[in-house]
Amino acid sequence: MIRRAIPWLLAALLAGLAWMLPPVAQPLQYHDFADQRACFGLPNCLDTISNGLFILAGAIGLLFLRGGTARRAFINRHEAGFYKLFFGAVVLIGFASGYYHLAPDHAGLAWDRAAIALAFMVWFAAILGERIGLTTAFIMLPLLLVAALGSVGWWYWSETQGAGDLRFYVLVQLVPILLIPLLLWLYPPRYSKGWHILLVIGLYLLALLFDYTDRRVFALTGGFVSGHTLKHVVAALAALWVVRYLRQRQPV
Repeated sequence: MIRRAIPWLLAALLAGLAWMLPPVAQPLQYHDFADQRACFGLPNCLDTISNGLFILAGAIGLLFLRGGTARRAFINRHEAGFYKLFFGAVVLIGFASGYYHLAPDHAGLAWDRAAIALAFMVWFAAILGERIGLTTAFIMLPLLLVAALGSVGWWYWSETQGAGDLRFYVLVQLVPILLIPLLLWLYPPRYSKGWHILLVIGLYLLALLFDYTDRRVFALTGGFVSGHTLKHVVAALAALWVVRYLRQRQPV
């Protein structure tokens, strides 16, 4: 019992640290991406159109859930609902991020981040349901969704006050990244192929690395592709890998 309390204690610790730390400001040059080339009249072309991969990945996930194979991927049919919400949020990321990259500003970024935060929290709830139990997942889902939207709302409001604060938005992403591996370790699996979940997290971390090295990647590729564009590609692949996981796993 004490071991299984570790994820919740860690979440509480992270939340406490986020509250005590000073505000984390967004860099002033955040919207100044490396690749600002236009094509076919579309501004910031590759950063914009690469978001179509999210729409494609989410649509593939939703179509998979409608098929017969999907019914074999869930012990309880109610588990599929979490993944419907997740893939729907992935589609939303594609539209929101594409809108943002047409003319990057705080308002567009708020829509982008809201969609990302929703996808993170829904996927986290799905893992909670598979490792701890559906009752826990259903109780936690509305709380997680409020936390997701609240973190983005807090950041956007703080920007309007001239002192942007990313602490809670970062927390919304950090908690699942740290807690999901703990859940896989502490709770017995109900499905095989659990390593796919870790690979999804690894792909997202790689996407963040590409984002952080946006200009360096653009320079290293001779202006062919930027790190931010590759972030979209790898993050969409992470969402698509969730489909692969569901397709391959079996009850144990």
